Amino acid sequence: MKAVQYREVGKGPEVVEIDIPEPGPGQIRLRVTAAGLCHSDWFLMDLPADQYAYGLPLTLGHEGTGIVHKLGDGVEGIDIGGSYAVYGPWGCGQCHACSQGRENYCTRAAELGITPPGLGAPGAMAEYMIVDDARHLVPLGDLDPVQTVSLTDAGLTPYHAIRAAQDRLFPGATAVVIGAGGLGHVGIQILRAISAVTVIAVDQNEEKLALAAEVGAHHTLMSGPDTADEIRALTGGQGAQAVFDFVGVQSTLDIARAAVAVDGYVSIVGIGGGLLPTGFFSTPFGVSVRAPYWGSRSELHEVLDLARIGAVTVHTEVYGIDDAVEAYDKLHAGTVRGRAVVVP
Repeated sequence: MKAVQYREVGKGPEVVEIDIPEPGPGQIRLRVTAAGLCHSDWFLMDLPADQYAYGLPLTLGHEGTGIVHKLGDGVEGIDIGGSYAVYGPWGCGQCHACSQGRENYCTRAAELGITPPGLGAPGAMAEYMIVDDARHLVPLGDLDPVQTVSLTDAGLTPYHAIRAAQDRLFPGATAVVIGAGGLGHVGIQILRAISAVTVIAVDQNEEKLALAAEVGAHHTLMSGPDTADEIRALTGGQGAQAVFDFVGVQSTLDIARAAVAVDGYVSIVGIGGGLLPTGFFSTPFGVSVRAPYWGSRSELHEVLDLARIGAVTVHTEVYGIDDAVEAYDKLHAGTVRGRAVVVP
């Protein structure tokens, strides 16, 4: 079968031929219907050799949907031919967090060598993939897998971040979304769907700001040295009750710190490597700062339910598997509008 793999540190992705995997006991083989590209893929592919710890060769793709093709021994409750989304942050299934469906915060995954598909385990950027356990499959029903696949990360991650701040998202409040790309444009829709806040989108790309306005942002601002002042002007000097930074570089975190209101909330979702000092004389009184990771299994169900009622959609650029390297190049260059999806 064809797969998109990272095979040599520093070389980027390649389309290769590999064997079709066989499911072991408790495992499920999916015929992949769609796989999403993510900046996290480039984050790991840009790591130097002394920091890379994800194994080689690595089949990419931590956003996946597929049709059940074959069941390993002992699998129950999963239908051959059924269409499913893959819940990506795999955990041990037994610790306190996993027992709540919060496998994104599993306390034992690292020690047990459990890794997400595409981020250690073989991912969805292939014609077939193995899912380790039936609990990591969420039924898609009649949802279009190509339009839905990115919700497994680009929907779930912002949803998890936003739900954690929901007590700050009261009517009359303002939420700032920094970065209106793959995750940010979905985050804007989630904010509009589950709250009555005013949404301000910030980006350095005019096309992405146009997309932000298209999906529901009330205001759009170009990122720059005066952005925090502009946010305060739009909020009557108060600042924003919640700031969601989907970039996470130092300049965007500086905007977040300067724009957040007293008793506000800053969520650092992007993995750009910036740091936000917090405490007296650094952030306003009462400000909470959080670095969330992915989302829970129950939250993925909720994100898909938002998609079913049309409250959340993903703007996608679709590529065949032979064009996956081109798609990754566009992602790296920042020219993808919304989310790139590979259809094997």
